[in-house]
Amino acid sequence: MTTASPGRRERGTTMAKRKVGAAPTVYDVADAAAVSIATVSRAVRNPESVTPATRERVEQAIHELGYVPSAPARALADRRTGAYGLLLPGFDDLEDAAAPAPSDGSVRITDDRGNRSPIGGAPLYYDEVLRGAEVEAWRHGAALLVAVGRGQGHDIAGRVDGLAVFARTMTDDAIARVAGRTPVVLLADEQAARGIDSVSVDNARGMRALVEHVVGELGIRDLAYLAGPKDSPDDAVRRTGLGQALAAHKVDSRSVRVRHGDFGRARAAQVAAELIAERAPRALVCANDQSALGALDAIRAAGLRVPDDIVVTGFDGIEAGAYATPPITTVRQPMRALGGAAIRALEARIADPTAAPQHLTLPVEVLLRESCPPAL
Repeated sequence: MTTASPGRRERGTTMAKRKVGAAPTVYDVADAAAVSIATVSRAVRNPESVTPATRERVEQAIHELGYVPSAPARALADRRTGAYGLLLPGFDDLEDAAAPAPSDGSVRITDDRGNRSPIGGAPLYYDEVLRGAEVEAWRHGAALLVAVGRGQGHDIAGRVDGLAVFARTMTDDAIARVAGRTPVVLLADEQAARGIDSVSVDNARGMRALVEHVVGELGIRDLAYLAGPKDSPDDAVRRTGLGQALAAHKVDSRSVRVRHGDFGRARAAQVAAELIAERAPRALVCANDQSALGALDAIRAAGLRVPDDIVVTGFDGIEAGAYATPPITTVRQPMRALGGAAIRALEARIADPTAAPQHLTLPVEVLLRESCPPAL
């Protein structure tokens, strides 16, 4: 007679003993695969940690039994929720997501040729960052919980193992309070003095390189800057890069007209139209690609041409900029990598809560496209 060691029984005994209709457990899988429950856990959460043969037996047992891992049980065992949080700023157009009135069977036809509704500015950038965070969370066997709106950090922090927070989403005091009980990483915020992990991109160098091309290579000295919101850390650093490029080429920064938008296309079109009405600049440097798309709208409406009459540049590298008419010269930032780096920073903080704060700056790339003429 053969005696099996604890956790390693003859394969198939559980199939006969388990009550018909009862939900299979990890013990059932361990019995069916003739392994320990710890091995089942490793095979499910970190497949590379077990041999291929063992992994195949566990997967076959899971398939035959119809086993679904219990997230609450796993969280209790690990003292983790199995989820990360991503907190996005509130958008001004959230009411557009409200459900429409029930259909009466008819389809409305609207002539929108003279009044195109621009794509919302926020999703094009944030969707890419969100996707990067989602994929990285999945790689760590975790889910991603997303909240939208200012001041929601307290609501989400207690439900996740760590929280990634975008700039301008929470006050400094609120961030400090949340960070006291939940690991926090700041996104798109280069104010490293806060003592909290942060991930950002090289905004200053990117904007400096772009403007040095416009001023130095194209010889343009008549510029206007379509800025973002006044409280945006990203915009503040990009303006620093703008100033550095102007100084390097001895262009008086006071000669550059600066107008603030909100990073959105509709507002940018209004601001660009106002600049053109005053006096069209030779180059319009925009704080982001959505603003550059709005500038193209205003320039077309004024009967001017890009780049013949006005050179336009953006920042971000969103896909819409590459398919604009003409395609927009821009600074491409690694948006998906930004989201992924945030999750890895949270993992590192959870692994070592006493480590010094990490401040990661990701590189950017200038993409020259048809909204700028060839260099002189």
